[in-house]
Amino acid sequence: MSRKKKPIIEYRHYSLPLNFPILLLSGERWRISDKKSGRLHFHNCLEIGICHSDSGIMDFEDIPIPFKAGDVTCVPKHLPHTTYSSPGTDSLWTYIFVDPEELFQYMFNQSKSFDKPMSSIRNYHLIMNKEEYPKVYYLATTIADELKNQRTNYQASVRGLMMSLYVELLRIHSTEVIQKDTRKELQHDTENILVIINALEYIQSNYMQPICIDDLADLCHLSVSHFRRTFHEIMGAAPLDFLNSTRIDAACWLLRSSEDSILTISEKVGFHSISSFNRSFIKLMQLTPSVWRKQTLMTESNSPKASILEFSGWI
Repeated sequence: MSRKKKPIIEYRHYSLPLNFPILLLSGERWRISDKKSGRLHFHNCLEIGICHSDSGIMDFEDIPIPFKAGDVTCVPKHLPHTTYSSPGTDSLWTYIFVDPEELFQYMFNQSKSFDKPMSSIRNYHLIMNKEEYPKVYYLATTIADELKNQRTNYQASVRGLMMSLYVELLRIHSTEVIQKDTRKELQHDTENILVIINALEYIQSNYMQPICIDDLADLCHLSVSHFRRTFHEIMGAAPLDFLNSTRIDAACWLLRSSEDSILTISEKVGFHSISSFNRSFIKLMQLTPSVWRKQTLMTESNSPKASILEFSGWI
């Protein structure tokens, strides 16, 4: 029997506004086709989706989970997935992309308790209907409304609403208010991710330091070969590729938010040489760091909207 072909996984980089790291995508453009993509994708920030019409499937590799109108979805960063509507329909969505760490740090003066706001719920694919979770639906739709209309002091309002939504999600998990059928669907995938969660958390916190594959394997209590294989099966990428994508994501932030030189930035995000940084950056972003910085800054100066960049990912 031939082995099942692994899907192609794409990386989508969302360049969120620096001082207010939230992006709203809404309107007729955001209709999801009934054609299932042959590619999964993941992104560099938290995705909150609001389904306004019809139904369909969110596919997390081999785990299809149905959605319907009135659902709110929550997809952590670095989690490969795709969405497609039921046959003959094109569901309408609103999406909110946010970097919770950056958004919350100003509210709590970089309080350590909010260093990783989504860590407690990052292992679940949340699809919550408004009848069962009316507060989640209300908060998500109100955030979208504030972002769309931008009334006086809307940013302060959004920060508070987003914190309320985050707390509500934590409460849902801390009290285990998750339908049993959904828990069964997610159990296998969640258990798989938990195998490598220590390595993922370590990379997120220490990407700027030298990281050895042996240390990552030890954190997961696996042999190096077993760790490499398991990591690739779950994330669709080798540990080194995932580490480099994390470093490049941090570099993109610095390229936009600072005047540091390319060399300084490469060192800050953990690369040993400028040549290895350039190679990794070009591989993922399809541009050199200097060209990417110039184009991104020009785009942001000419438009209030953040750019969305999609690149071929890992096979």
